[in-house]
Amino acid sequence: MRHYIAVVHKEANSCYGVSFPDVSGIMTAGDTLDEAYREAREVLAFAAESWTEDTASTFPEPRTIDELRLDPTFIESSRDAILMAVPFDPSPARLTAE
Repeated sequence: MRHYIAVVHKEANSCYGVSFPDVSGIMTAGDTLDEAYREAREVLAFAAESWTEDTASTFPEPRTIDELRLDPTFIESSRDAILMAVPFDPSPARLTAE
């Protein structure tokens, strides 16, 4: 099973915001960390279902944490953040361009 790294930010008086460095434009949120984790799994699966149709490209592969740590954009976006490894079990049929 693949895992995507999610970056979680929490500001005072706000919910936990979740984004994925390897899947641009996909974000979600939750009032608790548990809810943010559940929402992250759901939004990742939902994004994968329509990705090929919406973008005419294959769903992005996740990078390892070691690869992400070499990316200056990730380093900046993960400052003062919580990182989550979000499991993702892809269906090959829905993730490839036709």
